[in-house]
Amino acid sequence: MVFFNDLANPVHFDRYTRWLFPAALGLAVLTGGAGLYFALFGSPADYQQGDSVRIMYVHVPAAWMAMACYSSMAIASVVGFIWKHPLADVAAKQTAPIGAGFTALALITGALWGKPMWGAWWVWDARLTSVLILFFLYLGYIALWRAIPDKARAARLAAILAIVGFVNVPIIKFSVDWWNSLHQPASIIRADGPSIDAAMLTPLFLMIAGYMSAYVAMLLASMKNELAARRLARLLSAGEEQMAGLVER
Repeated sequence: MVFFNDLANPVHFDRYTRWLFPAALGLAVLTGGAGLYFALFGSPADYQQGDSVRIMYVHVPAAWMAMACYSSMAIASVVGFIWKHPLADVAAKQTAPIGAGFTALALITGALWGKPMWGAWWVWDARLTSVLILFFLYLGYIALWRAIPDKARAARLAAILAIVGFVNVPIIKFSVDWWNSLHQPASIIRADGPSIDAAMLTPLFLMIAGYMSAYVAMLLASMKNELAARRLARLLSAGEEQMAGLVER
């Protein structure tokens, strides 16, 4: 709780980002690079899918991060809406374009994977449709921030959208269990353990770690830029008010 309250001070937040950003960026490069190497050269081809299974190492982490980013955005929105934490709406706002990018990557790589496996780029499958809805939720959230000049009002309305839209995340997760789907059931988080061979799990987990670290690095950089832009806007506004006061005199 002390750390949570400490982050409310932008100066303290800036101090944390000075070491956390390079650490997250370095971890993203190391784990992502290692994951790509093992995915391309150190993991076997699938006995049914052949080398096309290697799309999994890009697609699956992107799909996980699409849901994780929206979950983070919804949590930050709750914190900002209820407790008025000054950095919560900044974190939610800056997570949205990152999450939208991961979602777009998941949809594109899913189509590339689906064509040789299913014979179609797209089907109105429950999983695909709910992920597409997630992408539109991200775009709607971003558009809402940009459409409302009053940032306090924009933060409140965007928070409501993020919180209400969170209902789609468990739908994505359990869609393969609730409805008939072309997607296979869960193969990693299972009661009886992963159904994927360890030679494939290693690069997959490395890629997931790389994606997560990249998200942290991008979020910190985006939040820092947003806070700097807000400070500049306040300074410009104060300068304009002072100039107007001098003119009136």
